[in-house]
Order: sequence, then structure tokens, then C-alpha cells
Amino acid sequence: MKRTYAGIPEENATFENSKVTLITVPYDGTSTWGKGADKGPELFLNASENMELYDIETDSEPYLHGVYLAGVISENSSPEAMTEAVYQKTKELLEYNKLFTLFGGEHSVSIGSIRAVGEKYDKLTILQLDAHTDLRPEFHGSACNHACAVFEANQKHNLVQVGIRSMDIEEKQYLPEGQCFFAHQIAQNPNWIDDVLAKVSDNVYITIDLDAFDPAFAPSTGTPEPGGLQWYPTLELLRKVFEKCNVVAFDIVELMDSANPKPTAFLAAKLYYKMLAYYFTAKK
Repeated sequence: MKRTYAGIPEENATFENSKVTLITVPYDGTSTWGKGADKGPELFLNASENMELYDIETDSEPYLHGVYLAGVISENSSPEAMTEAVYQKTKELLEYNKLFTLFGGEHSVSIGSIRAVGEKYDKLTILQLDAHTDLRPEFHGSACNHACAVFEANQKHNLVQVGIRSMDIEEKQYLPEGQCFFAHQIAQNPNWIDDVLAKVSDNVYITIDLDAFDPAFAPSTGTPEPGGLQWYPTLELLRKVFEKCNVVAFDIVELMDSANPKPTAFLAAKLYYKMLAYYFTAKK
């Protein structure tokens, strides 16, 4: 029997019946410390198959809108070739006006998909939840490195960064002015969600590196930085973004295999499904 997202019935998993497309990119070619993000998509899919499909908060079953597994991008000959493959596949799927979603892989997989989405949609905001700025122009000889994940996006679009708590000093010159919400500032600001929302508008692409979360919640990532985001405030932010804006695509990256990956894998599965719930609830 053909695999479906979260084990949903085949009638909810065909391309024709689905309002959501999901591609996986098991790529881990440029990560520099914790390796194993190439196993992330499989961990995510396995966790999703063991998840209840009724969302209590929104009183909904998002899978009924249909989620189509649109393929695996397995190109790994070079960071540039992987980026081009993701770009072409994203461009192809965007033609059908379904919600485009991606699960990585390391964060470099987002470069190609953001590029394609940015060509289709004007006035695009990139909302990045991450521990790291990922704003280097190039790293280790490539502009398609995980440390460069949003450099291009920052040059072309409205970039808003949330949860940042680690960066190289060379990246400071590229910080989007007034639009980077550092984790230590969030911890001291009860109104941080409203402040973020004020910067996010129009069409939105959400890219979530799981190391945005505190390692107490999501330890199985490449670089689990202390002092990260918590579960419910993050969900509140995401729900309000879906309510306010036209979210056109999102990705989740940096789920890493480890001695005990299940808690982080299940968080990733729930996070993805929550975002579908918020998307369809907002569309009502």
C-alpha cells in the first residue's frame, strides 16, 4: 500500500483531493556539528503516523482537506545542485495554488523553496524562527550553506527573525533593522508576539528551524542552543500570523537523528499539523 502523510486514508492523500503539498528533502551536506538531519524527514513521517488527527484547540481534523506527499528531493551532489532541485520542484508545485510545505533536512534546503515562492508572490515576508541568524553571504565556499539559509531572502524580501540567540559578528551588518527578535529580549518582553506581528504582513513564508525551541523541548537538532522558545507562546504567534496574513508556504527543518529522537520528532509532527489546523481555521 502506498504511504500517505500521517497514514491518512488514500482518498485524502491524492493530488487531486489535496489542498496541501508536502515535499521532503533529506539533505545534510553542509552541517558543521551535529550530523543526522538527513534522517529528519523519515523521523517526522514516522511520528506523524503515530499522532492523533483531531486537533482539540481548533476542533478540527486538518487532514480532511488533503495532504499530498509530493516527492523526495534526493539530489546531494552539491549544495548548489540540491538548491536548484528544490527550487524547480517548488516552482512546479506552486503552479497548482495549493499550500506548499517542506520538511528538511538541514536549513540550506529552504534557500531554493524561498526563491521559488518569492518569484510567485509579491510583498513576501519571510518569518524565520531559529536560534541562529543564518545570514552569512557564503560559508565553507558555498552560498547554499546552512549558515546562509536566509541571506538571499533578506536581500529580496521582508525578513523577520524570532528566537535568535547565536550569530557570528560578520552577520551583524546584515541584520534586518528592527526586525530581529533576540531570545533574551523575548524573555523580558510580555508583548513580544504583538511586536513581531507588527512586522509581518501580506504574503508570508514561515521557515522554522527546530533549534528555535529550547532544547528542553527539542533536543534532537544539530546545535541545541539554550534559552529558546517555548511551545505555547510559539503556537500563539503562529496562530495569529495565520489569522492576520496570507501564509503561502512553510517549512520545518533541522530535525536530527540521535540516541533519543522521538520527543523532538513528535514535536515536529505536532507542529506541522498545528500549522495546518491554523491555516484551514483561518481560511474559514
